[in-house]
Amino acid sequence: MPTEDPYLGQGTSTPFSTREIVARTLWRLVQSTLFRWSPRTMHGFRARLLKLFGADIPEPAKVVIFPTVSIVFPSKLSLAPRSMIGPSVIVYNLGIITLKRGANVSQYCHLCAGTHDYNVWKMPLLAKPITIGENAWLGTDVFVGPGVTIGDLSVIGARSVVVKDVPAGKVCAGNPCRVLKDRNPPFA
Repeated sequence: MPTEDPYLGQGTSTPFSTREIVARTLWRLVQSTLFRWSPRTMHGFRARLLKLFGADIPEPAKVVIFPTVSIVFPSKLSLAPRSMIGPSVIVYNLGIITLKRGANVSQYCHLCAGTHDYNVWKMPLLAKPITIGENAWLGTDVFVGPGVTIGDLSVIGARSVVVKDVPAGKVCAGNPCRVLKDRNPPFA
């Protein structure tokens, strides 16, 4: 009887509990209806829905979150006051994703807080947190990988791929993302 050669994903099973699967399924239903269909200006309503599903949002009326945002686990999302998640952003938060005060994630960004250990045939899930610092700005279509911290007041240029931490107060861009120059605090 021949044995099958090993293959990536062999013997894989879900790392999530039944409770997490049920909560995620209920959230997907709410996200695809009430959340998605809510008028664009109803940011506080969407923030309250997220909070109802476990998101850490101390002041729902003070965050901006667009109806086309896609979030996997509300319970692994933390939004400080004055943070913003723009249109069509993917929040793949298998690990905790935190936006600090004034953090701004522009349209089409992808925040990916999970990957797999490709050194093991089962390819187990590796969930690693992402933190977007105070008043940091991610331009259009930025990809942020697992375990990355974007420093306070940093700017990430459009279409950049960020797979390593970015220090505070820097302007960065590229694939892979690299520091281009210092960022001065904005003025009135």
